[in-house]
Amino acid sequence: MAVGASTSSIAAEQTENIQAQLRRQTRIGEIIIEGLLFLAGAISILVTVGIVYVLARDAIAFFQRDEVSLTEFFFSGTWQPRIGQFGIWSLINATLLVSLIAMIVALPLGLMVAIYLSEYATPKFRNLLKPVLEVLAGIPTVVYGYFALTFMTPILRGIFGDGVVQIYNTTSAGIVIGILILPLVASMAEDALSAVPRSLREASYGLGATKLETATKIVLPAAASGISAAFIVAISRAIGETMVVAIAAGAGPRPAPFIDPFISAETMTGHMVRISGGDLAYDSIDYNSIFAIGLTLFVITLVLNIFSRFVVQRFREVYE
Repeated sequence: MAVGASTSSIAAEQTENIQAQLRRQTRIGEIIIEGLLFLAGAISILVTVGIVYVLARDAIAFFQRDEVSLTEFFFSGTWQPRIGQFGIWSLINATLLVSLIAMIVALPLGLMVAIYLSEYATPKFRNLLKPVLEVLAGIPTVVYGYFALTFMTPILRGIFGDGVVQIYNTTSAGIVIGILILPLVASMAEDALSAVPRSLREASYGLGATKLETATKIVLPAAASGISAAFIVAISRAIGETMVVAIAAGAGPRPAPFIDPFISAETMTGHMVRISGGDLAYDSIDYNSIFAIGLTLFVITLVLNIFSRFVVQRFREVYE
């Protein structure tokens, strides 16, 4: 017994010595990898800080001008720089209208696609359909913009009449943006549905539920946090879309409030693109207004992302 105990203690001591030697050894590869990962994280943070700094600096320069009133900027609905009126709600109204139309298209269709892929599609068909969705996501947005202008707008004018639907309108832009973000909604929602444990489905089937009842009453509620996060990310993507609205929604801010989806209107991103394309003098009021609009858009997106994190943490289900 004593010999066995002595042998075990010697083996344990040797193991500890080896581990101590390994800890003392300088692992060059791990140090390099750790340094690169730290550098990547630091660069992403510094880039974000730099973007916020540039936006804030020029936005402050805009608000410090005598022609600009903070009260008018945040509460007025008229954006007419030529006559000194800078009411951001004119641009926000158009942005929200286009985004609402896009959500009406993308959210239900994307969720239905996700349910089909997760609960009904065979593995072979799922592997076929997912690349098709990825192709939709990879099409340049400028192509979507001309698709809205040359294909969607004539259809709307043929249905509702040329006198009702203008050539440039928010409806065609919103519908096409909905198609644009459809793969994003479907992919994220499908991931959330697939993460629900198989045992919940089997328990539902064991109680006599149909596949549709299981999908809508068991799987969907269990994946509510992930689906909600997908919806909020899609809203952020729709609000920030640029080329589609710049091409198809129209130019020239319209006094807010307005709810007619068949008229032309200029969104925040569309306005930034339009005035950036001209000959802007550096540090002019038009130049600084771009950054004021960009900062407003940044704050809206940031609030949506914070709300998304709150929803995920508040309603997330943890399964053992």
